[in-house]
Amino acid sequence: MILMSSIFIGRFQPVHRGHIHTIRQILDKGENLIIAVGSAQYSHTPDNPLTGGERVMLLRQAFIDEDLPFDRIQIVPVPDINIHPIWAAHLKSLVPYFDKAYSHNPLVQRLLRDAGVKVEETSLHDRDSLSAKHIRELIRTGSSDWESLLPPGVVKLMKRHKMPERMREIGQVRTKR
Repeated sequence: MILMSSIFIGRFQPVHRGHIHTIRQILDKGENLIIAVGSAQYSHTPDNPLTGGERVMLLRQAFIDEDLPFDRIQIVPVPDINIHPIWAAHLKSLVPYFDKAYSHNPLVQRLLRDAGVKVEETSLHDRDSLSAKHIRELIRTGSSDWESLLPPGVVKLMKRHKMPERMREIGQVRTKR
């Protein structure tokens, strides 16, 4: 039996429990899942502090932590092209075939629908605290509250590779004098 394949598009800067909640919802529907790691070429900036490779590594660790089925999940880094009318074709050229897409980003939803892709949403879980932007801000301010928002192995890997230190350093705004 061949299962339906769906794609979940995100930047995963970093992967957190909200992402895992969405991934579980898709897998619970009996679908195979392609995870598109968007903006894969960007790193070392306040909004995109992690490299594409780091995000793949952290996602794999999250799957281990959460006992998710590796045999039903593929991860594909997808660089941005910053040309909206052809973005969906660019995405399709880089990932395996998929039957539908999941995203909570209105622009991504619009671009995919315009390209004839069926788009669905999942329920969001604790969106106020489970947002990568919020988590990056907690890390930048030195709060340890971010650690409970990520799978434990992801926290350990981030600390081992000094990612929180990088996020704090590049998140600082400096002006020349």
